[in-house]
Amino acid sequence: MVASEMEAPAGVKPVVWRLLTNRQATTLAQACELIDWYRARWEIELFFLVLKEGCRVERLQLGDSDRLQTALALYMVIAWRINRLMRLGRALGDLPADLVFETDEWKAAFILNKKPAPKAVPELNTVLRLIAQRGGFLARKGDGEPGVKSIWLGMQDVAVFVEGLRYARQSGWS
Repeated sequence: MVASEMEAPAGVKPVVWRLLTNRQATTLAQACELIDWYRARWEIELFFLVLKEGCRVERLQLGDSDRLQTALALYMVIAWRINRLMRLGRALGDLPADLVFETDEWKAAFILNKKPAPKAVPELNTVLRLIAQRGGFLARKGDGEPGVKSIWLGMQDVAVFVEGLRYARQSGWS
């Protein structure tokens, strides 16, 4: 099956996919379904990248399947959140950051980057870029938007900072 990109940007050669499959596609609807499956493949790859490399699930040394299933359930939520943050930052970056981050989380992104936290809730993309900078994203003009790896690495810093902050508050530290 061959699929071609329609309405490619001016001056850009349209993408052409040659899909090899063992699935039968005798109608246009079946062919479109297979193409949609293929298009979703990259999202699945990113999800498993975070799960395997970010959460390091393959390194778990759990003794029984119940423990493994519990760990996977938790890590799958984490992988989903990182993927979702990346997609939302790219598609809806002007949303208020408090729709997906707790106040302590978005403020931590500013503090860890030695920037004053704004009084008003910042945009999601602003916070995501700060988090990703903690994970190695350089945020130069031509760098585009951060990917899952820099976001997951940055989120680790944010999570540790927030945990310390909450502990300090609980302990009565100023």
